[in-house]
Amino acid sequence: MNGDSPPAGRRIPAHAVRHAIRDDIVAGTYPFGSRLIEELLARRYGVSRVPVREALRALESEGFVTTRRHAGACVAEPTEREAADLLEIRSLLEPLAAGRAAQRRTEAHLKVLRGLVALGRERARHGQAADLRSLDAWFHETLAQASGSPSLIALLTQVRRKIAWVYTAPRSAPTADTWTERAAIVDAVARGDAARARALMAAHTELAPPEGSRLRRPAAVRNPKQSVNTERVQN
Repeated sequence: MNGDSPPAGRRIPAHAVRHAIRDDIVAGTYPFGSRLIEELLARRYGVSRVPVREALRALESEGFVTTRRHAGACVAEPTEREAADLLEIRSLLEPLAAGRAAQRRTEAHLKVLRGLVALGRERARHGQAADLRSLDAWFHETLAQASGSPSLIALLTQVRRKIAWVYTAPRSAPTADTWTERAAIVDAVARGDAARARALMAAHTELAPPEGSRLRRPAAVRNPKQSVNTERVQN
Protein backbone atom coordinates (compact mmCIF):
# COMPACT_ATOMS: atom_id res chain seq x y z
CA MET A 1 0.00 0.00 0.00
CA ASN A 2 1.45 3.38 -0.94
CA GLY A 3 1.47 6.54 1.21
CA ASP A 4 -1.45 8.04 -0.72
CA SER A 5 -3.83 5.20 0.15
CA PRO A 6 -4.96 5.51 3.78
CA PRO A 7 -5.73 2.38 5.75
CA ALA A 8 -8.87 2.06 7.82
CA GLY A 9 -8.78 4.13 11.00
CA ARG A 10 -9.93 7.55 12.11
CA ARG A 11 -11.55 8.47 8.79
CA ILE A 12 -12.85 12.00 8.37
CA PRO A 13 -14.00 13.95 5.30
CA ALA A 14 -11.08 15.37 3.33
CA HIS A 15 -12.38 18.92 3.72
CA ALA A 16 -12.32 18.54 7.52
CA VAL A 17 -8.64 17.57 7.77
CA ARG A 18 -7.49 21.13 8.44
CA HIS A 19 -9.96 21.49 11.32
CA ALA A 20 -8.98 18.11 12.77
CA ILE A 21 -5.25 18.85 12.67
CA ARG A 22 -5.81 22.33 14.08
CA ASP A 23 -7.96 20.96 16.91
CA ASP A 24 -5.25 18.45 17.80
CA ILE A 25 -2.57 21.16 17.71
CA VAL A 26 -4.64 23.41 20.00
CA ALA A 27 -5.27 20.49 22.37
CA GLY A 28 -1.52 19.87 22.64
CA THR A 29 -1.63 16.46 20.97
CA TYR A 30 1.18 17.72 18.73
CA PRO A 31 3.69 19.61 20.92
CA PHE A 32 5.40 22.85 19.96
CA GLY A 33 8.16 22.20 17.45
CA SER A 34 7.18 18.62 16.61
CA ARG A 35 7.28 17.50 13.00
CA LEU A 36 4.05 16.98 11.09
CA ILE A 37 4.77 14.17 8.65
CA GLU A 38 2.24 13.91 5.85
CA GLU A 39 2.26 10.13 5.64
CA LEU A 40 1.67 9.67 9.38
CA LEU A 41 -1.04 12.33 9.45
CA ALA A 42 -2.78 10.76 6.45
CA ARG A 43 -2.78 7.43 8.27
CA ARG A 44 -4.12 8.99 11.48
CA TYR A 45 -7.04 10.79 9.84
CA GLY A 46 -7.82 8.18 7.20
CA VAL A 47 -7.26 10.37 4.14
CA SER A 48 -4.74 10.65 1.34
CA ARG A 49 -1.68 12.89 1.63
CA VAL A 50 -3.19 15.51 -0.70
CA PRO A 51 -5.72 16.99 1.78
CA VAL A 52 -3.08 16.74 4.51
CA ARG A 53 -0.65 18.75 2.41
CA GLU A 54 -3.34 21.36 1.68
CA ALA A 55 -4.29 21.49 5.36
CA LEU A 56 -0.71 22.10 6.46
CA ARG A 57 -0.37 24.97 4.00
CA ALA A 58 -3.58 26.54 5.31
CA LEU A 59 -2.48 26.07 8.93
CA GLU A 60 0.84 27.71 8.13
CA SER A 61 -1.05 30.80 6.93
CA GLU A 62 -2.96 30.75 10.25
CA GLY A 63 0.27 30.61 12.26
CA PHE A 64 -0.11 27.12 13.71
CA VAL A 65 2.45 25.48 11.44
CA THR A 66 5.87 26.51 10.18
CA THR A 67 8.16 24.99 7.55
CA ARG A 68 11.76 24.35 8.54
CA ARG A 69 14.70 23.52 6.36
CA HIS A 70 15.55 19.80 6.52
CA ALA A 71 12.54 19.19 8.81
CA GLY A 72 9.52 20.16 6.73
CA ALA A 73 6.24 21.11 8.38
CA CYS A 74 6.42 21.53 12.17
CA VAL A 75 4.12 22.87 14.85
CA ALA A 76 4.95 26.54 15.36
CA GLU A 77 6.54 27.75 18.62
CA PRO A 78 4.96 31.05 19.69
CA THR A 79 7.20 33.40 21.64
CA GLU A 80 6.20 35.06 24.91
CA ARG A 81 5.81 38.33 23.00
CA GLU A 82 3.44 36.69 20.52
CA ALA A 83 1.45 35.23 23.41
CA ALA A 84 1.20 38.67 25.03
CA ASP A 85 0.07 40.12 21.70
CA LEU A 86 -2.83 37.66 21.61
CA LEU A 87 -4.04 38.88 25.01
CA GLU A 88 -3.77 42.51 23.90
CA ILE A 89 -5.71 41.81 20.72
CA ARG A 90 -8.39 40.04 22.74
CA SER A 91 -8.58 43.00 25.13
CA LEU A 92 -9.39 45.22 22.14
CA LEU A 93 -11.79 42.92 20.31
CA GLU A 94 -13.92 41.70 23.23
CA PRO A 95 -15.01 45.24 24.29
CA LEU A 96 -15.71 46.08 20.65
CA ALA A 97 -17.94 43.01 20.38
CA ALA A 98 -19.77 43.95 23.60
CA GLY A 99 -20.39 47.49 22.35
CA ARG A 100 -21.66 46.23 19.01
CA ALA A 101 -23.87 43.70 20.80
CA ALA A 102 -25.51 46.52 22.76
CA GLN A 103 -26.51 48.07 19.44
CA ARG A 104 -27.42 44.98 17.45
CA ARG A 105 -28.48 42.20 19.83
CA THR A 106 -31.79 40.44 19.42
CA GLU A 107 -34.14 39.24 22.13
CA ALA A 108 -32.95 35.71 21.36
CA HIS A 109 -29.36 36.72 22.12
CA LEU A 110 -30.42 38.30 25.41
CA LYS A 111 -32.38 35.21 26.40
CA VAL A 112 -29.35 32.99 25.85
CA LEU A 113 -26.94 35.38 27.60
CA ARG A 114 -29.19 35.70 30.65
CA GLY A 115 -29.65 31.96 30.76
CA LEU A 116 -25.89 31.42 30.65
CA VAL A 117 -25.34 33.90 33.48
CA ALA A 118 -27.97 32.14 35.60
CA LEU A 119 -26.41 28.74 34.89
CA GLY A 120 -22.92 30.10 35.52
CA ARG A 121 -23.89 31.44 38.93
CA GLU A 122 -25.56 28.17 39.86
CA ARG A 123 -22.62 26.01 38.70
CA ALA A 124 -20.15 28.32 40.47
CA ARG A 125 -22.04 27.86 43.75
CA HIS A 126 -21.74 24.11 43.39
CA GLY A 127 -18.13 24.16 42.13
CA GLN A 128 -18.92 22.37 38.87
CA ALA A 129 -15.70 23.33 37.08
CA ALA A 130 -16.19 21.35 33.86
CA ASP A 131 -19.59 22.91 33.21
CA LEU A 132 -18.27 26.38 34.01
CA ARG A 133 -15.51 26.17 31.40
CA SER A 134 -18.05 25.24 28.75
CA LEU A 135 -20.40 28.02 29.84
CA ASP A 136 -17.50 30.48 29.78
CA ALA A 137 -16.79 29.75 26.11
CA TRP A 138 -20.49 29.74 25.25
CA PHE A 139 -21.01 33.16 26.88
CA HIS A 140 -18.23 34.85 24.89
CA GLU A 141 -19.28 33.16 21.65
CA THR A 142 -22.90 34.27 22.09
CA LEU A 143 -21.85 37.85 22.87
CA ALA A 144 -19.72 37.88 19.72
CA GLN A 145 -22.63 36.52 17.69
CA ALA A 146 -24.81 39.31 19.11
CA SER A 147 -22.40 41.86 17.62
CA GLY A 148 -23.80 41.03 14.19
CA SER A 149 -20.34 41.37 12.61
CA PRO A 150 -19.09 38.26 10.76
CA SER A 151 -15.58 39.71 10.47
CA LEU A 152 -15.38 40.44 14.18
CA ILE A 153 -16.78 37.02 15.05
CA ALA A 154 -14.14 35.34 12.86
CA LEU A 155 -11.30 37.36 14.39
CA LEU A 156 -12.42 36.62 17.95
CA THR A 157 -12.76 32.92 17.16
CA GLN A 158 -9.21 32.83 15.81
CA VAL A 159 -7.77 34.76 18.77
CA ARG A 160 -9.56 32.62 21.36
CA ARG A 161 -8.40 29.46 19.61
CA LYS A 162 -4.79 30.63 19.66
CA ILE A 163 -5.00 31.63 23.32
CA ALA A 164 -6.29 28.13 24.11
CA TRP A 165 -3.30 26.76 22.20
CA VAL A 166 -0.62 29.01 23.71
CA TYR A 167 -1.87 28.81 27.29
CA THR A 168 -2.52 25.67 29.31
CA ALA A 169 -6.08 24.85 30.33
CA PRO A 170 -7.14 26.83 33.42
CA ARG A 171 -6.64 24.98 36.68
CA SER A 172 -9.73 26.66 38.10
CA ALA A 173 -13.08 27.57 36.58
CA PRO A 174 -14.60 31.08 36.43
CA THR A 175 -15.78 32.17 39.89
CA ALA A 176 -19.11 33.57 41.04
CA ASP A 177 -17.60 37.08 40.91
CA THR A 178 -16.76 36.49 37.26
CA TRP A 179 -20.39 35.71 36.51
CA THR A 180 -21.51 38.80 38.43
CA GLU A 181 -19.31 40.87 36.10
CA ARG A 182 -20.90 39.13 33.12
CA ALA A 183 -24.38 39.84 34.44
CA ALA A 184 -23.53 43.56 34.48
CA ILE A 185 -22.29 43.31 30.89
CA VAL A 186 -25.53 41.65 29.81
CA ASP A 187 -27.56 44.36 31.58
CA ALA A 188 -25.66 47.05 29.66
CA VAL A 189 -26.20 45.17 26.41
CA ALA A 190 -29.92 44.83 27.17
CA ARG A 191 -30.19 48.59 27.79
CA GLY A 192 -28.38 49.38 24.57
CA ASP A 193 -25.62 51.16 26.51
CA ALA A 194 -22.69 50.49 24.17
CA ALA A 195 -20.20 52.66 26.08
CA ARG A 196 -20.86 50.88 29.38
CA ALA A 197 -20.83 47.46 27.76
CA ARG A 198 -17.41 48.22 26.24
CA ALA A 199 -16.03 49.56 29.54
CA LEU A 200 -17.27 46.60 31.57
CA MET A 201 -15.91 44.09 29.08
CA ALA A 202 -12.54 45.89 28.99
CA ALA A 203 -12.30 45.55 32.77
CA HIS A 204 -13.47 41.95 32.55
CA THR A 205 -10.86 40.79 30.05
CA GLU A 206 -7.83 42.96 30.93
CA LEU A 207 -4.34 41.99 29.73
CA ALA A 208 -4.17 38.72 31.59
CA PRO A 209 -4.22 35.06 30.56
CA PRO A 210 -7.33 32.97 31.22
CA GLU A 211 -7.85 32.68 34.96
CA GLY A 212 -5.75 29.87 36.42
CA SER A 213 -3.87 29.17 33.19
CA ARG A 214 -0.21 29.59 32.35
CA LEU A 215 1.90 29.98 29.24
CA ARG A 216 2.91 26.72 27.62
CA ARG A 217 6.67 26.35 27.34
CA PRO A 218 8.01 25.63 23.85
CA ALA A 219 11.36 24.81 25.46
CA ALA A 220 9.79 21.57 26.67
CA VAL A 221 10.28 20.28 23.12
CA ARG A 222 13.97 19.47 23.20
CA ASN A 223 14.36 18.23 19.65
CA PRO A 224 12.90 20.56 16.99
CA LYS A 225 12.91 17.64 14.55
CA GLN A 226 10.91 15.39 16.87
CA SER A 227 8.20 13.54 14.97
CA VAL A 228 4.60 13.29 16.07
CA ASN A 229 3.83 9.88 17.49
CA THR A 230 0.54 9.31 15.71
CA GLU A 231 0.34 5.71 16.82
CA ARG A 232 0.16 6.85 20.44
CA VAL A 233 -2.63 9.34 19.87
CA GLN A 234 -4.63 7.41 17.32
CA ASN A 235 -8.24 6.86 18.34
